[in-house]
Amino acid sequence: MSSNHATKRASREPRSGQIEDLVPMMARLSLNRDTAMAPMKADTVDDQIKNVIQDLYQIQSATHGYAGPQTQQELVRLVTQLSGSLSTLSNNASTLQTQVPPEIIEYVDEGRNPDIYTREFIELVVKSNQYMKGKSEAFASFRDILAEKMVEAWPEMKADVDKVLGKGADTAPKTNGTTS
Repeated sequence: MSSNHATKRASREPRSGQIEDLVPMMARLSLNRDTAMAPMKADTVDDQIKNVIQDLYQIQSATHGYAGPQTQQELVRLVTQLSGSLSTLSNNASTLQTQVPPEIIEYVDEGRNPDIYTREFIELVVKSNQYMKGKSEAFASFRDILAEKMVEAWPEMKADVDKVLGKGADTAPKTNGTTS
């Protein structure tokens, strides 16, 4: 842990470290939740998530090396610190402006990987785009065939048909730099 990160962590640690102090602190935090807050930046919430992970890691380390009463005081302090970190994260994350599709939330709730949802969604969009492109090309082909047959049946309408197709005298067909 860097010294800069250590100073940040030390400044937000509770003073006494007793569980009895946790209840009033939680009450103050829940009161703060009711006040209107400005939207948070994702980086701030990301840093708070990192703090929660760090707190969990410290608790894991302390429980792994449990050495009796002296470790108990440290665990009480760490759990209090974790509770504060989670409360801060909860308060600030609720003000974060995010728009997650409900389908992704359901996907995660079912224990599935959201990356799979994204891949399936992209495949569905590609399939739909291909379908729509096919329809568009079919209508363009139908338009051209209809125009050709109309000109064959009514030659006097050639100027009007060309105008509709964009081939009129005032609107030359667009080319990609080649001449025919």
